[in-house]
Amino acid sequence: MAPEPTRTTSRPGDLWLFLPLGYLLSVAVETPVLLVGLSKHLSFRQRLFAGLWLTACTYPVVVLVLPVLFSTLPRSTYLLAAETFAPAAECLLFWLAFRERAGAGAAEKARNFAVIVLANLLSFGAGELLNATRWFGLF
Repeated sequence: MAPEPTRTTSRPGDLWLFLPLGYLLSVAVETPVLLVGLSKHLSFRQRLFAGLWLTACTYPVVVLVLPVLFSTLPRSTYLLAAETFAPAAECLLFWLAFRERAGAGAAEKARNFAVIVLANLLSFGAGELLNATRWFGLF
């Protein structure tokens, strides 16, 4: 008999408590990647802003909204939705905010998007590592 799939069972109050800690962890992992990897057509301040702002835009959805929407489904479904939403939304937001300054070429645009996806994958990995140790007891 197959084991019951793990569900996302966090209470909304716990999610709000986790939000600032998780945001800081995500920013600590993602921002250095963006500072190094994003187009040099952007100033250091613009790349730093992207590191803080992109996560600020998507993280509340990933932490507060999606766990509630996917609470009756396997955790893997939540993770697939969250880890698809975050980089896709961040790439769109980045393009909307910096399309005039981030380099016009398709190759540079693809590189910027790849850097954003990589940063998200690394923060996902860090979060999963901490989750495996039950450091906060959520998700």
